[in-house]
Amino acid sequence: MLSRRKTLGLLSLALPALHLRAKAAPSLAPKALVFAHRGASALRPEHTLASYARAMADGADFIEPDLVMTKDGVLVVRHESNIAGTTDVADHPEFASRRRTQMIDGREDTGWFTTDFTLAELKTLRARERLSTIRVHNTRYDDHFTIPTFEEVIEIVAAEAAACGKTFGLVPELKHSTHFHALGHDPEATFLKIIASHEYTRQAPLEVQSFETGNLGRIRKQILDINPQARLMLLMGERNQIPPDLLAAGKKTTFGDLMTRDGLTEIRRYADVIGPSNTDLIPRDAKGAWLEPSTLVSDAHKAGLLVHSYTARPENCFLPAQLRNDAGPTARNPAGMIAEIRRYLDLGLDGFFTDDPALGRKAVDSLD
Repeated sequence: MLSRRKTLGLLSLALPALHLRAKAAPSLAPKALVFAHRGASALRPEHTLASYARAMADGADFIEPDLVMTKDGVLVVRHESNIAGTTDVADHPEFASRRRTQMIDGREDTGWFTTDFTLAELKTLRARERLSTIRVHNTRYDDHFTIPTFEEVIEIVAAEAAACGKTFGLVPELKHSTHFHALGHDPEATFLKIIASHEYTRQAPLEVQSFETGNLGRIRKQILDINPQARLMLLMGERNQIPPDLLAAGKKTTFGDLMTRDGLTEIRRYADVIGPSNTDLIPRDAKGAWLEPSTLVSDAHKAGLLVHSYTARPENCFLPAQLRNDAGPTARNPAGMIAEIRRYLDLGLDGFFTDDPALGRKAVDSLD
């Protein structure tokens, strides 16, 4: 069996064949930022207070809460409004009749949705591991944790910052904005009220994300009035997809169009950062092998935009084929993930989302 040292040594020999440069391309940020994707979700069920606590202990710079609305207008933290795959809601007979199908962001989805539950009802549920066949070790934490509110996440981040003397940023994502507005909610107004009411979010680094274009523009001035150092990030979906707000308005502009030089120049009018997928930086073939890098990072920098990509994950099945080992598709491969991140950093990447912030920290700090 190869030792970790030998594995890293072999990777360093192999990587030049992947057109790595010895010196990283220039970045707009002084040091790449580590964003805890749904917390330390490789090690604890996503979007739980335990996941966020682990992420902060493991060296994350920013903590990511994805925000969705409840029936009574509270912002809670789930990756999407459909909670079928991340909670024990299916085991609650009292909620069986609420399972339904609806259209969200142009796609049909079936399950249980946060907008059909009050906060009090959601608090009777418990979180479960979403990738249960890949992260089997996380299932031992199933049913231990409740669904947190956005304010509870702010409070735990503020408390940990005070305890350890490090300021952690927050990178909240406003989910399903057009959908929630159609149901009579106003997630942006609720969000602005919350960040204005907490001293921590008025002062700490704040980067607000959305896959939609219109809401970022609408709230830009208000966010900066609350927290002058805040940034806004347009997340990028698949290149052939249309942002949900544009789709609802009957427009045809795709994320691929927005990744062109003209598109990036337009984005800079309402955002400071783009959030593409890692495969937008370096495409992969049908077998998952890396192809030649795109020019997206350098093009975005020329437009004055930072680039924070998603998502670095430590399991073989998520890595480019060149970096996988022979331990099996669901096995953890820390050396492979670190090497993957280093490749993106060589392109000039300014920050990245990762399910394993400890490994992300190692990848960044190893450049010093």
